[in-house]
Amino acid sequence: MKKTHERTQGAHKKMTDTKEQIKSFLDKCEELKSCKFIMATTKIKDLLKCIVNCPELYRLFEAVTKDFNYISAKSRCLVTVNDGVFTRSYVVLPDTVGQRLAFIFCLLVEFDKDNINLNDFLRQYFPEDGSYFASYQAFCNTVIKGLQDCIIQIFREEVGNIEAERALSARAGEILSSLSVALSQEAEFLTHRRIDDEEKENGLKILSALAKNIKAGDIENVDALICGYSYFVLNNKCVSDGVAEIIELIEAYEKNL
Repeated sequence: MKKTHERTQGAHKKMTDTKEQIKSFLDKCEELKSCKFIMATTKIKDLLKCIVNCPELYRLFEAVTKDFNYISAKSRCLVTVNDGVFTRSYVVLPDTVGQRLAFIFCLLVEFDKDNINLNDFLRQYFPEDGSYFASYQAFCNTVIKGLQDCIIQIFREEVGNIEAERALSARAGEILSSLSVALSQEAEFLTHRRIDDEEKENGLKILSALAKNIKAGDIENVDALICGYSYFVLNNKCVSDGVAEIIELIEAYEKNL
C-alpha cells in the first residue's frame, strides 16, 4: 500500500513538473512572438535555455534531432523559386511533428550562434511589406507558432490543464474588477447614509478590510467580514441594493480562484 501511494505521489509530481515546464516554454514562445524585433535574438536565446533547463523538453528535442538530417531538411524547407521575372523565397515546414520540431530547433540554434543572420533571413524569406516588423510577425506566425502547435499536440493533457487554469484566472480577474467597483459603490452609499458617525466609520472599515482580503485571496477572512457587514447593515437599517451583488460576486470569485 505504501509503495502504491509513493508511486501515485511520484506520478502526480512528475505530471505537475511537466506541466510547469510546458507552461514555461509556451510563455517563452509568447514572449518571443510579442517582443520588439530588436530583442528577438535575446528571446530566442531564452527559449533555447528553457529547453535545456526543462528535462522533459530536453529529452524530446534530443530524440527528434538524433537522426535528423538538417542540411537535407534545409534544402527542402527553405525554398527559392524563379518564375523568369522575380525570385521568391519562402519557408515550408516539414509535415511530421518530429521533423518539424527538429527543423525549427536547428534553425533557432543557427540564429542563436549567428550562423544565419536573422535580419537577412527575414528579408529573404518573409519580405512582406519591406518592414522588419511585418517580416518578424510573419516569421513568428509561421515558425514560432509552428513550434508551439507541435508542443501543444504532444503535451495535450498538460496544456489542457494550463489553459483551464488560465481561463479560471481570467474569470477571477473579471470578477475581482467587478467586486472592486461594487465595494466602492457600497462605500459611497454608506458615506451618505444618516447613521451614527462611529457606526459609519466601522462599516467603512469593514468594506476596506473586505477589499484588501479579497485581493489577498484570504477566503476565511473574506467570509467572516461579509458576514459581519451583513449584520452591520441589518442592525443599522442601511441595506443597499449592492449588498446582494457583493455577496454573489464573492461566491463567484471563490469558485474561480
